[in-house]
Amino acid sequence: MIMEKAIYQAELKLRVRYGETDKMGYCYYGNYAQYFEVARVEALRELGLSYKELEDQGIALPVKDYSVEFKRPAKYDDELIIKTDVIPLQGLALPFAYTTYDLEGNLLNKARTTLVFVDLKTGQPMRVPEHIRTILSH
Repeated sequence: MIMEKAIYQAELKLRVRYGETDKMGYCYYGNYAQYFEVARVEALRELGLSYKELEDQGIALPVKDYSVEFKRPAKYDDELIIKTDVIPLQGLALPFAYTTYDLEGNLLNKARTTLVFVDLKTGQPMRVPEHIRTILSH
């Protein structure tokens, strides 16, 4: 998985809850999509972009694609560190790259999502508003 240079990197800590584990005691792989969403929302918030405010402006950011490469499992009660890289805009798309580590610094996974800007009224892709483009291009 190729990781481009980030315009911003955020870090989020969270703990694997019991209900997020499978019969083997591992964090169920499907939970990572939610973990990455939390990390992505917080990274954008740190940049001054709130999902709620974007939606209030008629802008949606649905996920266009999602991929993850697992290296090691996380287990119940493990504290995870998710580093989120906000990648430069690619046309109408906003890519993110994630790396998840345990507290010992072991790499657990690498992931990527690409979101697109969509007009909530029409449901169609839209140009990135200039105020957002300004924030995401430094």
